[in-house]
Amino acid sequence: MTAPGAAGPRTGRIVVVGASLAGLRAAEALRDEGFTGELTMIGDEPHAPYDRPPLSKAVLSGRLDCDHIELPRVRDIDARWLLGTPATGLDVPGHRVALADGRSMAYDRLLIATGTRARTWPARAGGGLDGVHVLRTREDAERLRGALLNGPSRVLVIGAGFTGGEVASSCAESGLAVTVTQRGAAPLAGALGGTVGRAAADWYHAAGVDLRLNTTVRALEGDPSGRLRRAVLSDGTVLDTEVAVVATGALANTEWLSGSGLAADHRGVVTDDRCRAMTTDGNPAEDIFATGDIARRPHPLHPGRLLRLNHWDGAVAQARTAAHHIVHGPGAQHLRQPLPAFWSQQFGHYLKSIGVPALADQVAITQGSLHQRRFVAAYGLEGRLIGAVAVDSPRVLDGYAALIEARAPFPPALGATDGPAHPDIIDAAFPGRDTGGTRDHPGHTPSAIAPAPNR
Repeated sequence: MTAPGAAGPRTGRIVVVGASLAGLRAAEALRDEGFTGELTMIGDEPHAPYDRPPLSKAVLSGRLDCDHIELPRVRDIDARWLLGTPATGLDVPGHRVALADGRSMAYDRLLIATGTRARTWPARAGGGLDGVHVLRTREDAERLRGALLNGPSRVLVIGAGFTGGEVASSCAESGLAVTVTQRGAAPLAGALGGTVGRAAADWYHAAGVDLRLNTTVRALEGDPSGRLRRAVLSDGTVLDTEVAVVATGALANTEWLSGSGLAADHRGVVTDDRCRAMTTDGNPAEDIFATGDIARRPHPLHPGRLLRLNHWDGAVAQARTAAHHIVHGPGAQHLRQPLPAFWSQQFGHYLKSIGVPALADQVAITQGSLHQRRFVAAYGLEGRLIGAVAVDSPRVLDGYAALIEARAPFPPALGATDGPAHPDIIDAAFPGRDTGGTRDHPGHTPSAIAPAPNR
């Protein structure tokens, strides 16, 4: 058997830890790039890789069941599958991954794609009550869907980010009474800022949702049988509810990497631009890569920052990059990094984003109107266009993408017939600036450990 670390680039043993979108697409890309060796897929869930975005949309609304969300296979990857088997540790010098069932897997090269999990509600504040839900896995969606079918008198959604908004939208469409609490002054403010967030607040109100801004949940309370019955809010309200959905963000699944020497914490695994995992001393870990929601990676348009982009398109693009450099080595030609992009549907509106709006210091409405609920918002950082968000007009974003990649000045000169000649520039109104002057939240996080120069 080949000694760990001694295999050629197209042979040997590659272990992929994480059998979801990023892991599957990386495995397919490895075969496309010419890898002919042994490939092992390790996943903590018992299911074949499936698509997560429908969970808060089509699955929750009942338009689709979980048996129809398995990810399509682009090709046969000829892999050994170890599903329902979480990784529990990593021995970097020994080139071995420890598994929950007591086994360990040897590798020549390792790809980490363990993604994120939903942040749960504290047990001391009622998180263990029957009726308190998160939404990340198939099982989460099935349990929540069953609870909604029981016809609760009111659903409480804690958090008005993308998941919270999509859950609230599905509930409202089903005719359920919904209350949403949001710590900040507007929905979506952490990702898109206060200007677009205030427009989104109108969507909630138009749908009849009880939106409580600048409000937190102090405790969830239950009856003697342990079932959720009420929520105590920071504004003094005691809300009767039988179903609560916690949508307060995500944590990276990095606990199994504790003690490995990799630069990893609850925010993710730090990588370089080739997707090579970094060690705590700022150097690339030999033969270890990370991709998908777990990776905090530099982007050429934002030097000096690490971005963790919890989005479908980003996971696929990173998977291809990781596979390319795993097979061809650190000297391989760089693959182009596409702009980050994501979309959401809620309250009858289709929202699409490109670039990294969350890093902006200014925003301008460049097309349409907030009042008409059909518009494009452009985002700028220090006088440069870095992102754009379109509501119910996604086709126009191709032009913005070209301008962002060209490092065009902000605000962009568009000459659009549906936009102002001189758009008003206002503060982007993102909450929670850290001491370095940038926002620190689960989607886009400043670098704590800067990668060393490419080697």
